[in-house]
Amino acid sequence: MNLSVDAKPDLSVVIPAYNEASRIDRSLEQTVEYLRARAGTFEIIVVDDGSSDQTRLVTQHFVSGHAHEPIQLIALQPNQGKGAALRAGVARTTGRRVLVMDADLATPLVELEHLWSELERGAQVVTGSRALVTSNVTRPQSHLRVYLGRAGNLWIRALAVPGIHDTQCGFKLFDGDVARTLYGAAREDRFGIDIEILCLALRRFHYKVSEVGVHWEHQDGSKVRPRDYLDVLVKVPQIVWSVMRG
Repeated sequence: MNLSVDAKPDLSVVIPAYNEASRIDRSLEQTVEYLRARAGTFEIIVVDDGSSDQTRLVTQHFVSGHAHEPIQLIALQPNQGKGAALRAGVARTTGRRVLVMDADLATPLVELEHLWSELERGAQVVTGSRALVTSNVTRPQSHLRVYLGRAGNLWIRALAVPGIHDTQCGFKLFDGDVARTLYGAAREDRFGIDIEILCLALRRFHYKVSEVGVHWEHQDGSKVRPRDYLDVLVKVPQIVWSVMRG
């Protein structure tokens, strides 16, 4: 179901995209098809983060071809990072609930229903996870990425987000006002945004956060490099200090 004029949608979907020209059209088609089939109204906000390929033009073409659907494109210039893209996208949302998701659909949209149920049970932030016994990772990342992720999360959990086993899964659902508060308070421009958002939720705003195992399948073309993992880990103490001092 699409969104009527001036109505507040039930769900806002924010998709940051950087050099995703080869798959953004397919991802948007699947997203629109899924959301139209489920109950409730929606809006989709794509944030092109200064891509050097044709991501912006492909997205513009898709939006033009689906003029009856509530899809917006935000174009950032130059490239500013995943955190900056998410902040810009969430700031534009008006939905009662906000889903942030990666453009590669590594987590299929059907997993939205599991996260949605957690909000219905009282959570205010629900983060998808690849690290729980209920998770289903059918195609893992390389051994190096898996090792860095597991080792890094011990550090992240100890300092920033106790009890959260996977901060970096790019599939998170929020109460709408909570999302806008968290991303409005965030300052991280790059991949540290996921840690910062969960740290803000747990340690500054004391929101109820739930972690839910999801189906996840590694997609080729990841923009995250091994040095990005190290950069995030180095910044964890800084993120925690910034969150705690307000």
